Amino acid sequence: MSKNLLEIKNLHAGVEDKEILKGVDLNIKPGEIHVIMGPNGSGKTTTANAILNNPQYKKTEGSIIFDGEDITNNSTDEIARKGIFMSFQLPEEIPGISVTNFLKYAKNKITGKPVKVFEFRKELQQNMEELNMNSKNMERSLNVGFSGGEKKKNEILQMLTLNPKLAILDETDSGLDVDAIKTVSKGIEMFKNESNAVLIITHNTKILHNLKVDYVHVFVDGKIVKTGTQELATEIEENGYSKYKNHPSITEG
Repeated sequence: MSKNLLEIKNLHAGVEDKEILKGVDLNIKPGEIHVIMGPNGSGKTTTANAILNNPQYKKTEGSIIFDGEDITNNSTDEIARKGIFMSFQLPEEIPGISVTNFLKYAKNKITGKPVKVFEFRKELQQNMEELNMNSKNMERSLNVGFSGGEKKKNEILQMLTLNPKLAILDETDSGLDVDAIKTVSKGIEMFKNESNAVLIITHNTKILHNLKVDYVHVFVDGKIVKTGTQELATEIEENGYSKYKNHPSITEG
């Protein structure tokens, strides 16, 4: 059995004086797709921000091990260089910086190597075609004037370009129509292999209809209260989260 790519142990974290995570344990192995689901305010996005060590979120207990190394207190840019990528629920607009130049700069920073421009642009064009993105967007300012769907597709394009070891997708399916969700799911399938892993954070199951996931984790009140297979997501879609509130933590195989 392969070793864990990510290990979160007894993680407690919050914002200012409010504790949000109250003892999270999570293991992700290479080649796996994990899903975090839960009601608003349950700690899903806080978990993602704690992994990346967003300074707005303070860890008070626990540890985060990535690829065998303790990254609990590493800076966000160090964590990104080690191979963790996070897509944002509300992608930022950056006037004056084109999609191409942003990705080229980011890839250079992540790899520490000069980008071969011809190969880079060719790969970018191929990925944009696969994601049904307008090739003219390559020269537009990053996310400026983009529709919601274009912004989310652009996040997936960044993931494919940077090729991290672990991709964390925070509400990437939020506000998307059926066709855009299918495109995002296709991008995840293009990215996933036996050496990397994906952690999807979502409120609903639409994005899972076109993916085969390994584990679904239900978050309630800062803890994982149940872990199961893809069927757990279907059950939540039908019945909601009410049965898991004030429920002891349980795990399926």
